[in-house]
Amino acid sequence: MNTAVAVTPYERLGQEAGIRQLVSRFYFLMDELPEAFTVRQMHPESLTGSAQSLFEFLSGWLGGPPLYERKKGHPRLRMRHAPYTINKVVRDEWMLCMTQAISEQVTDLDFRQWLLGTFSQMADHLLNAGDAAACPAH
Repeated sequence: MNTAVAVTPYERLGQEAGIRQLVSRFYFLMDELPEAFTVRQMHPESLTGSAQSLFEFLSGWLGGPPLYERKKGHPRLRMRHAPYTINKVVRDEWMLCMTQAISEQVTDLDFRQWLLGTFSQMADHLLNAGDAAACPAH
């Protein structure tokens, strides 16, 4: 009899503290890396609200408490991002920051690759300008 309990990505990342650490590092990189200039310009001067929203979204998206949904309802990511021009440059800059943040925090290579693939699919899903039509639908 298998009594193993499935561990969620939320738990593997360290639950609330781990998600906050990931989000904090992600936005620090976005704020500091010259290679993230375009995506950084799409955000308000203070990243505090963006960081809180991403933390709440990731909490539920990765299998933890659905904080974002409790506050704002279904994430509807494409709809919420529709006012912004998200092209391959923006997507790649966002992924650059997330890839570095994940790579610094996640030592398990299989889990890291899974996370990067999952985030990449989400980023592709948000493309709405330029080469967006060339990306496969998710």
